[in-house]
Amino acid sequence: MTVNFEKTISLIQSAQAKAGFEAGLDNSLGQSLMAVFDGAVQRYVNSPAFSCQGAVLNFGQLDRSVSAFSDFLQQKTTLLAGDRIAIQLPNLLQYPVAVFGALKAGLVVVNVNPMYTARELEHQLKDSGAKAIIVCTSSEGAAKEVIPTTGVEYVIATNLQDMDMPFDQSDSVVHCAGSIPGAIAFLHSLRVGDSLSSNTVPRTESDIAVLQYTGGTTGISKGVQLSHKNLIANVLQLKSSQLGVGLQPGKEIVIVPLPLYHIYAFTLTLLGFFSDGQHSVLITKPADISGFCQRLAAHKFSIFLGLNTLFSGLCRTPEFRSLDFSHLKYTLSGGMALTHTVAQGWEQTTGCVVHEGYGLSEASPVVSMNPASGIRVGSIGVPLSDTLVKLVDDSGNVLAPGEIGELCVKGPQVMQGYWQRLDETTKTLSVDGWLSTGDMAYIDDDGYLHIADRKKDMVIVSGFNVFPNEVEQVVGQCAGVVECAVVGVPDEKRGEAVVLVLVVDDPSLDEEKILKHCREQLTAYKIPRRLVFVRSLPKSNVGKILRREIRDSLLPCISTGSE
Repeated sequence: MTVNFEKTISLIQSAQAKAGFEAGLDNSLGQSLMAVFDGAVQRYVNSPAFSCQGAVLNFGQLDRSVSAFSDFLQQKTTLLAGDRIAIQLPNLLQYPVAVFGALKAGLVVVNVNPMYTARELEHQLKDSGAKAIIVCTSSEGAAKEVIPTTGVEYVIATNLQDMDMPFDQSDSVVHCAGSIPGAIAFLHSLRVGDSLSSNTVPRTESDIAVLQYTGGTTGISKGVQLSHKNLIANVLQLKSSQLGVGLQPGKEIVIVPLPLYHIYAFTLTLLGFFSDGQHSVLITKPADISGFCQRLAAHKFSIFLGLNTLFSGLCRTPEFRSLDFSHLKYTLSGGMALTHTVAQGWEQTTGCVVHEGYGLSEASPVVSMNPASGIRVGSIGVPLSDTLVKLVDDSGNVLAPGEIGELCVKGPQVMQGYWQRLDETTKTLSVDGWLSTGDMAYIDDDGYLHIADRKKDMVIVSGFNVFPNEVEQVVGQCAGVVECAVVGVPDEKRGEAVVLVLVVDDPSLDEEKILKHCREQLTAYKIPRRLVFVRSLPKSNVGKILRREIRDSLLPCISTGSE
């Protein structure tokens, strides 16, 4: 069955949610993302747009900085419309300036993880053909090493102190550009650009706005081509799915600990909440829990962006539990599966239910969301408006509700394809626009979607499918389990066997107790054959547990035997 839930959503969505948002975006379709930007800065010119480590940038100041950076790129470099510019920054005020400045200059933004190794960075710069890169001096080592081997012509460097320094002071002050030969100081580019005539390079809705590289956790990292239309459409879809009920335009404070270079935070923060005039508090180092909590204590925050591992870690921290959550209206979860235990713990700690959705880079990213009037923990909600979904088996046959199959998606938010990889595009995107997500899911009787697992992570035991998420949910219910991951390893008798890797904070919680709990909750073939206790689990830059790395690095010597 192919499902379109637009009618279902229209019955439950709030007119209030649509009214405030459409005032800012209903004229943006058919245009570029700069239409979204220009509309927001005109409406909220004196309101705070972004803050970071105490420094604040209001919409008017942001507009001036963006114009200055754009004019520098247009008039003081040879970069042309469509050229790629890599932005390799943590969450700093410079990030939105760089992104919108690049878009205003007609460039394509390539989001880059600042923690990348030289090998990873070199691949992304070469694959994208980036001609410029913006780096932070505190993490410029990889860039310094590989830039000579790439086509990068311009390096623009910034540092943490730049957030507090006016960009229009003397040139001698702003020439600190790190150690990369020929690098241009970010503040210098703003100072020079501020004296130039302003211009916006026109772009159409079909032009590529962002090259968002996949994490590479299941293979080589690929550049997802997201057009201006893809991103604008996804923001409009989010708002029509009730994301905004009870929120006042220009009055809310959003906590953003997830990196803006990740598509989840990028779309929701730089486009969605920004277009509504909300104040986004950028957290540069969320791993510094004490500093993170100090930042939280300084704001009456109403929206929190996070994911399962972050929620879990915060709820175990006394400093966090003592904060004032009386203004918190929305907690949004994405990036990885939200477990029941963590969802319950967050609600008990903050009084706010977690609002879970589902997406992937190839869909700009959001595909489905729990509507505010009908949140179901454990579900990824219903498809966004104008979004078709279907579940298919390995032969491509469409499955009925309740049956588990690969989730396929079709809608205006679906990517144009992978950058310069026609072979990979044809494997993932059909000629009629259906995106194969690689995720196994099912639809319940009420039309809510549920993710069973990643197709590549599924463990096949004696012909039976075992979904790691299900086992992890069960194990996570054991008091003392901090986090866990399930992977499959070769087994002579069964084909594959289930191995559980976990972190605990209770020394008395041993293998026998965990297996006893599993036997009470799981059928025999789903019960782990081997338990491995570790101090920590490998995670991606946003905190997603990396099962492939566990298989490749932590379990090379594990044998489950064939008894």
